[in-house]
Amino acid sequence: MTAVPQRAYLGTRKGLFQFDVDAAGAWQLALVQFAGDPVSMLLHDGRDGALYAALNLGHFGAKLHRLDAGASAWQEVAVPAYPAKPEGSSDTVDWTLRQIWSLAAGGADQPGVLWAGTLPGGLFRSSDRGDSWQLVESLWNAPQRAQWFGGGYDVPGIHSICVDPRDSAKVLVGVSCGGVWQTVDGGASWALSATGMRADYMPPELDENEAVQDPHRIVRSAGAPDALWCQHHNGIWRSRDAGWHWEEVTTAPLSHFGFAVAVHPRDGDTAWFVPAQADVLRIPLDGALAVTRTRDGGKTFEVLRDGLPQRHCYDLVYRHGLALADDGRSLLMASTTGGAWYSSDEGEHWQTISAHLPPVYAVCFSTP
Repeated sequence: MTAVPQRAYLGTRKGLFQFDVDAAGAWQLALVQFAGDPVSMLLHDGRDGALYAALNLGHFGAKLHRLDAGASAWQEVAVPAYPAKPEGSSDTVDWTLRQIWSLAAGGADQPGVLWAGTLPGGLFRSSDRGDSWQLVESLWNAPQRAQWFGGGYDVPGIHSICVDPRDSAKVLVGVSCGGVWQTVDGGASWALSATGMRADYMPPELDENEAVQDPHRIVRSAGAPDALWCQHHNGIWRSRDAGWHWEEVTTAPLSHFGFAVAVHPRDGDTAWFVPAQADVLRIPLDGALAVTRTRDGGKTFEVLRDGLPQRHCYDLVYRHGLALADDGRSLLMASTTGGAWYSSDEGEHWQTISAHLPPVYAVCFSTP
């Protein structure tokens, strides 16, 4: 049986906050690291226990740090680096790393392999735990990249990386705004796989163009890897065939708009979402924060509110602001206005673990 998590990390606008469970079973703030620095992304690598924290230091650039299991000191490692743009290139994107927007571990058979999604849209691979990185040129050089454009930022970005646990050579990535892409050969070649998605922000004749879709976040069930869920700019989609085709889910209550999604690690029909008002407001509906959950593949949903603020609430949960532990029951959620909540029972009840954090970009569970 998978253990209940005892440690959580929250990457915020002003540092990395570590929360631990105390002897009484309550979550307590235990440590603040990188104080004052924006922490844009986190990864706990379950293969070796290492924790990675990506920093976005503005004028000083992006940085990446690794904390090895059992260690007390962080080690700065390499960051992805773009090659020089060829002279005469018509590409309007600046070939410079702006931010590490996603991190993912390779398969269990690939110790040391990491993937990093970045702004302005490059995917990078490391084979040595982040000590060096290589641009995945096959995706960067795809002709369709010329159609990509900014979604959450003013340049395209890769925010979701899903490695197939059955075959580490199969990787799916989500791009805002550039659709869904898959490789079946470890990154040697790529194919669009956003069939079924719809972009209402495009002219009608282009709304099904796979290369301009805006998937806000994509997650894969580790124990049922053919099941993927997507919170898209224009709704909720799910896939039953490993992400090659997508079906729109129209039964979600409150709103079809949002950013975060989590899927059960063993039951691909169970997923959680955090609805928000589309499109300009981006706040909870009626000032009341809620999580929605489906347990039957999107046929029906439940609205979960117990313990969440229900009056004058303006919390938005970003793409990486919702995490589900390997036990399939423990959820961690944090917002742009510094609220953080934990649920031990699949979202039925929530407890506030902090209401005064800086804006939260990413959360993850870890092991002490």
